[in-house]
Amino acid sequence: MKIKSTPFLWMLAVLCCVAVTATVAMAQQPAPLDFQDVDLSVEEDNYVVGPQDVLIITSYDQPELTGRFTVETDGTFTYPLIGRVHAGGITLREIEADLKRRLIEEELFMRPQLAVAIGAYRSQRIFILGDVRQPGVYPLSGDMRLIEALALAGSILPTASGEVVVARASRSGQPQHTVRLSVRELEEGLPMPDLALRGGDTIFVLRAENVYVFGQVRNPGAYPLVQNTMVLQALSLAGGVTDRGAISRIEVVRNVDGRQQTIRVAPTDLVQPGDTIVVPQRFF
Repeated sequence: MKIKSTPFLWMLAVLCCVAVTATVAMAQQPAPLDFQDVDLSVEEDNYVVGPQDVLIITSYDQPELTGRFTVETDGTFTYPLIGRVHAGGITLREIEADLKRRLIEEELFMRPQLAVAIGAYRSQRIFILGDVRQPGVYPLSGDMRLIEALALAGSILPTASGEVVVARASRSGQPQHTVRLSVRELEEGLPMPDLALRGGDTIFVLRAENVYVFGQVRNPGAYPLVQNTMVLQALSLAGGVTDRGAISRIEVVRNVDGRQQTIRVAPTDLVQPGDTIVVPQRFF
């Protein structure tokens, strides 16, 4: 059904629709992640130690046993009184338990009180690929988060979609898992988990698919499509509609089941990847 109205009233109605849509979207809960039962957090206690990591061992019984110890290439380090200690491939709490056990077995202490922490992270690596300014291999520092990792790679490119896929390497016989997250929602502070990274994680920043805007717009051409983009927002990317544009007759050429179809759309309709938006000229 067509409704005749003045251009001013029509645009006012469009803007009201946009405002309502945005309010509803912000009130909704974040979409569920693409996998189940995968731990998103990594605390220092669960960090797996490797060669070149520096350990800080604090002894509350004897200050002389407190110090910094570098894990060597064979995964061990030398600790006073007990000699070589295995550290590669196990957690800080496991190292701590082993030290206490050996101090007791050597009859040096009855109830040794000590703590093991990380002084420098040097063994774990993450891989950042895709539409970032400096893709490559980067060191993992403690409970590094996804946003911090992307900053190491120089941030995402304008051609990026705003979504990333994180592939988590298998561990202890578990299968590899992937998760897809919206970086833009993280940056805007929307309620969704900021993934804590683990050694071996691969971050792939997805490239945005294009939307094509032609006809009576100021800057016709191809533009990167961000998720949940409305027709009105796509027109804004192209500089907006000209004075000769018929905003009430906007059409989209869309590939549906392998065939191109021309569809009449409203400014608040969502755009799909590969859409061609055409703004026709007004009759008068």
